[in-house]
Amino acid sequence: MPQIDSTISTSSMAYTANRDHMLALIERVRVYETRTYAKSSASRERFEKRQQLLPRERLSLLLDPGAPFLELSTLAGLGLDTPDLGTSVPGGGVIAGIGFVSGVRCMVCASDAGIDAGALQPMGLDKQLRIQEIALENKLPYVQLVESAGANLMQYRVEAFVHAGNVFRNLARLSAAGLPVVTVTHGSSTAGGAYQTGLSDYIILVRGRSRAFLAGPPLLKAATGEIATEEELGGAVMHATISGLGDYLAEDDRDGLRIARNIIDQIDWNRGLLPEPPRTFKPPRYDAEELLGIMPADHKRPADMRQVIARIADDSDFLEFGPDYGSATICGHFKIEGFPVGVITNNGPIDPAGASKATHFIQACCQSRTPILYLNNTTGFMVGRAYEEAGIIKHGSKMIQAVTSATVPQITIYCGASYGAGNYAMCGRGFHPRFCFSWPNAKTAVMGGEQAAQTMRIVSEAGMRRKGQVDEARLDAMSARIVDLFDSQMSVFTTSAHLLDDGVIDPRDTRAVLANVLAICREAEARTPQPMQFSVARP
Repeated sequence: MPQIDSTISTSSMAYTANRDHMLALIERVRVYETRTYAKSSASRERFEKRQQLLPRERLSLLLDPGAPFLELSTLAGLGLDTPDLGTSVPGGGVIAGIGFVSGVRCMVCASDAGIDAGALQPMGLDKQLRIQEIALENKLPYVQLVESAGANLMQYRVEAFVHAGNVFRNLARLSAAGLPVVTVTHGSSTAGGAYQTGLSDYIILVRGRSRAFLAGPPLLKAATGEIATEEELGGAVMHATISGLGDYLAEDDRDGLRIARNIIDQIDWNRGLLPEPPRTFKPPRYDAEELLGIMPADHKRPADMRQVIARIADDSDFLEFGPDYGSATICGHFKIEGFPVGVITNNGPIDPAGASKATHFIQACCQSRTPILYLNNTTGFMVGRAYEEAGIIKHGSKMIQAVTSATVPQITIYCGASYGAGNYAMCGRGFHPRFCFSWPNAKTAVMGGEQAAQTMRIVSEAGMRRKGQVDEARLDAMSARIVDLFDSQMSVFTTSAHLLDDGVIDPRDTRAVLANVLAICREAEARTPQPMQFSVARP
């Protein structure tokens, strides 16, 4: 296959400026993530007094040591708990990701009970719904480590209560789809949250610590006048010996995690999967460090996405498809750690030829069952009289139809701008890519802030002229407000907070992340779970 020659000068001022900008953004991501870890770890004394492990300690004992773990949506809820980003604690109160448990690739979800006792946060709810969707689509067993105070009644919202039912619905769907749901209830599992435990195929309770009841002692007394202790009402021993809710009674957190690992090991989940021959591949010819300086800090400046491909593709080999037709839209084939992938990316706006070429390429990838990778870097579709006459709407619509109907896994990474309908055509989050990640510099919006401000200025000025008076100061103030509005919403620190991706990744980790998710997709394609009409019910 043809190899891409590097055109990057790592000693240039432009490269250095781009690299410094990217590193500053990566550091900002790490600061927010570290704040969440620190907030949870600050509860260590309380957990140790109860002879409990911190949530991330539980996770580390559940997962196979040394095996890859792809953590998801670490910035969920950033800035939504408080407008002060200097104190905001992201993550949604949930730690989630894909890792290996007893050699089995699983979706794991742990209540971050070190933060507000694991109380459900709005974006924590959406985060759980997203990881459940990923587990269903990729045929992953679902392992959850539960300890949650339930909903925060001081922040009660009826729409959140109704929406939360989807979490429980999805647990039933996972089980019915033949995907085991294994739960270790480390502490409280209260009210509606009790069903997070109850809707599991295998339930492990911890002696003296697990609590599962629809109404805790305060609510019980308020509702019926009955007085009961937590242990009497919903303790681990009662549920393991009387109610039948618990299948296994663990002595402590470590014992519960040991049992969970044994369950995954004993169900022989990997039976029937034929071992693939070892994949042989060569690493890219260029250093992944160079990805830091390829994307301009200013999205108005161009970037050659072939240089990105050269630093993630095996041996920097890239077989470009139709390079001389619709050349701003780049399509082609390469491999990542031996996994074939088709790529669509942008060196500018999408024109009619580019849209037609991409449509053809998507259909060809579906024919050969090749996963498709979208590296977003576009300001949208080309506009203007010539492009309208050339059929930009119908050709763009064909591309959107192809993305919508594609039968192979589609993976999206926002590398630069993703504006307007270009976001849709490049398999933005609204089109349900199998996985969707962002680089820290990515921007997502209906258009750039300056374009939006200029558009509204033209419209408003025309209205003022019809009334016979143009107020330039008012127009300037309006333009500034619009620019600020758009700029405040287009960065990953807003989009990822709202779960418009599955997480922000360091560009240098792109190849490793893609190899991981391609392996997940390949395994899902080869696996045939045993679906049932109903999910597994309690005895």
